[in-house]
Amino acid sequence: MLVSPSVRAVQVPDENPMHPVYTTIYIVGRDQVMTIDSGEAMDRYRWMLRGYLAASEHAEIAVAALTHHHFDHSGNLRWIRENLGAEVLIPPGAEPLLTDYLPNNGYSILEDGRVLDMGGGVTLQVLTTPGHSIDSVCYYLESEGVLFTGDTLLGNSTTTIRDLGAYLVSLQRLIALPNLKVICPGHGELVQDPYERLHSYVEHRQARERQILAALADGEELTSWDIMLRLYADIDPRLRRSADGNVRTHLDKLEAEGRLRVELGVPKRKTDAELKAEEEAAGRRAEDRQRAEREAVEARRAAVRAQENPPVNEWETPPKYALAPP
Repeated sequence: MLVSPSVRAVQVPDENPMHPVYTTIYIVGRDQVMTIDSGEAMDRYRWMLRGYLAASEHAEIAVAALTHHHFDHSGNLRWIRENLGAEVLIPPGAEPLLTDYLPNNGYSILEDGRVLDMGGGVTLQVLTTPGHSIDSVCYYLESEGVLFTGDTLLGNSTTTIRDLGAYLVSLQRLIALPNLKVICPGHGELVQDPYERLHSYVEHRQARERQILAALADGEELTSWDIMLRLYADIDPRLRRSADGNVRTHLDKLEAEGRLRVELGVPKRKTDAELKAEEEAAGRRAEDRQRAEREAVEARRAAVRAQENPPVNEWETPPKYALAPP
């Protein structure tokens, strides 16, 4: 999908309720291109990264840039480096969060304000925009008015927030950008009314804060989950944990401003036996994933080998053919 003269969007359908409509990989430049985000470590994303580029773009990935460390954006970084030889660019603060996906070499850490030159007049500015995650960045192609936001701003819904104060500052930074024409989010449709959408995000957070204060106005002590159920009565139940997380970011901000009295909770402490059991279960899951990956690779290789030989497993005696008599 053409976004601007130098930008294409590869929209991969996604059924995850946290990733409405699409998870998108963006391609910037020509011939030796940059990708922005790489999707999950799944075959459908890897096919897009390799097969789509070869068939439709006739291009190679020279640089793979990342908007933040979450697995649905970073899952293929190591694969891209090992299989396509691309240089990997990661946000500041992302390195310790990418232990499962970062290649052993061939990556570098970005800094705020850095300009990435892809040739042919295509340059992108790196903008640190924490809030959704501690390491979120956006990339701005000012000459074409295209802003890549990852999960800082989504196409079909609001996003989850880790640090609301930092997030509101990030939104104001994006609102101040000149020449902004279209926002390319990590999930969902392209945003064709960027300034209006950014302002609406700010207004949404302000409205949510007023709702939280109203829920607490009668003096009743409530948990974040209690407040979430009141504010998000009609939400898809699968999104309740995320909604509760958003409520807690508002509560953290209000507490830091001295506007709330907080009765500290008592966290559950796991026994040594429980911690050991969890560690062993995590190890088994990792082994299962590795075994499944090996089996998938072997199945693909076997399917290729099968094309080279007759289907002897399908016939006791295969049919034979000859010309019918005249």
